Amino acid sequence: MSLALRQPATAGNVFANGKLHKSVPWLLLVGSWVALGLVFALLNAGGATKDFNVVAAVFLGTVLFDVLIVVVSRIVEGGRKAVDRLITSLVITAFVIAVLPLVSLLWTVLADGLARFDAQFFSYSMRGVISEGGGAVHALIGTLEITLFAALISVPIGLLTSIYLVEYGKGVLARGITFFVDVMTGIPSIVAGLFAYSLFALFLGPGARFGLVGSVALAVLMIPIVVRSTEEVLKIVPMELREASYALGVPKWLTIMKVVLPTSLAGITTGVMLSIARVIGETAPLLVTAGFTSSMNYDLFKDPMMTLPVFAYTQYSQQGANPVPFVDRAWTAALLLILIVMLLNLLARFITRLFAPKLPR
Repeated sequence: MSLALRQPATAGNVFANGKLHKSVPWLLLVGSWVALGLVFALLNAGGATKDFNVVAAVFLGTVLFDVLIVVVSRIVEGGRKAVDRLITSLVITAFVIAVLPLVSLLWTVLADGLARFDAQFFSYSMRGVISEGGGAVHALIGTLEITLFAALISVPIGLLTSIYLVEYGKGVLARGITFFVDVMTGIPSIVAGLFAYSLFALFLGPGARFGLVGSVALAVLMIPIVVRSTEEVLKIVPMELREASYALGVPKWLTIMKVVLPTSLAGITTGVMLSIARVIGETAPLLVTAGFTSSMNYDLFKDPMMTLPVFAYTQYSQQGANPVPFVDRAWTAALLLILIVMLLNLLARFITRLFAPKLPR
């Protein structure tokens, strides 16, 4: 390799030998973002726009990059390479478009939710609060209790169902279970809430709203997710491990307990964590089944219980004469929900690495 090829990128050699230096696309991309950011900042300063729009600046900057990279590549490298650069830039644009809604959501929730992310929010309930102040500790406790009890209901049922489908299931019964699990995966969450409410109303009468009913509604939503995720994990356990256990005279049920489940423990735990993250933000079924309250309630079997999604909904929909504190509490509850979901996903990744089978090097 010649010394000329090893030289760092400078203004004199980024276009050398009819080929763009590898840093040029990145410089054009960042420069396009900065240029559009300055345009929006100037418009904001001039009063043409109300707020500095980061999302629009990034999107339009990426479109500008698509144009610039094709023009520069066509001048320096020729038409064929310019087409290749165009396709690559379009892929980058598609990625940016896919990520921008998530970035915009996180930015908005952080900007609006940090206003009430304080000690009072995590230590006070809304009992007696009619305007400013108060907190969501009662909603946080309700969310944790209802979700954990839903996991206690759904995980054994989902795990046993998946074991049957993978290890024992054959014929019409197995196909029927698979079909109904697929149907349950797509049912609207409000249907699960109405089912749980109707079930308890048959025995306790109308108006039965307490934490246990909400847990049953969430369990209905969690079971198909646990079944599907666990089923796929059990299927990838090598058949050789089962056959080796059978060759030693170990019965099938003990092989499942001692070989199959320990081998797939990481995947099962990850599936359970993701199913919890999926249902912890449900609002409609909990609004129907668990109701809402402004006071603390630790008892799952008595009286309405507040949850974070319902807290955010009620704070935003039932604003007082001064809407600012209500909206601030709603945004902070949304931020707390996102943090819990992120924590569950990180915990799932950590458990996957911790319990994954250790292969010899």
